[in-house]
Amino acid sequence: MKLLDGKELSKQINLEIKQKIKALKRTNNKKPGLAVVIVGDKKDSLLYVNMKRKVCKEIGIESKLVHISENFTTENIVSMIKILNEDSSVNGILVQLPLPEHINEEAVLTAVSLEKDVDGFHSSNIGNVAMENRTPLFTPCTPLGCIRLLDEYNIDLLGKNVVVIGKSNIVGLPISLLLMKRNATVTVCHKHTQNLEQITKNADILVSACGQAEMIKKEWVKEGVVILDIGISYITDPKNSEKKKVVGDVDFDAVSEVASYITPVPGGVGPMTVSMLMENTYNSFVNHVK
Repeated sequence: MKLLDGKELSKQINLEIKQKIKALKRTNNKKPGLAVVIVGDKKDSLLYVNMKRKVCKEIGIESKLVHISENFTTENIVSMIKILNEDSSVNGILVQLPLPEHINEEAVLTAVSLEKDVDGFHSSNIGNVAMENRTPLFTPCTPLGCIRLLDEYNIDLLGKNVVVIGKSNIVGLPISLLLMKRNATVTVCHKHTQNLEQITKNADILVSACGQAEMIKKEWVKEGVVILDIGISYITDPKNSEKKKVVGDVDFDAVSEVASYITPVPGGVGPMTVSMLMENTYNSFVNHVK
């Protein structure tokens, strides 16, 4: 078994972006700007936002935090995003998900201009991800990070049976589209899928993004499978009942015995997601300064 080390690869990517930003700053004295919009005070969301802003600082991207009260309406938030759309110092806009239940997520995400949609959720970007011979302006970060990991480890996708668990707009849908563009044979499973265990046993590559702690057992996969575990859950640490432990959708210790490659949780797909956000923001900056 070999680890798909997203943490290490992300360091390389971040360093490359940092060097590019330094070079551009010498010529035009500007640097990329990312606006991070967060609604409410959900601890997990605040943690993720702070992590992204920390990486921004490390590589030279100016991050702007837009912290909005949970009491705001959809219309209030959309108005604020429209202001950011017009702000020339902002090259990318990230809306931290999930939003509070009373907020219309679709309306908020749609308000982000295509040119600043560094999360890759705009309908035009998703549409171009789906269609052959089209290139999106921005590709969703987590799926793009997964593809970059597979490429880094020279894992061939041509004709391979790939099972994707989860069909969300953020991960499951776009990654299944990207995999099909690489001519993989893709099966997408979800909460209504029957005989899931039988389907996963046929996978050459298994991508899981369902958020069910350690659901996928050793018996669910075949020898030599490649695992991309995108799920994040918090369980009681078996070594210390007073602490929480971060785990993925896969029973890592058991499945590692049969997998050829596997992403750890944490340290696998998560760091790659952040790096792809940085890369998309840098590319948006380059497009704006042309």
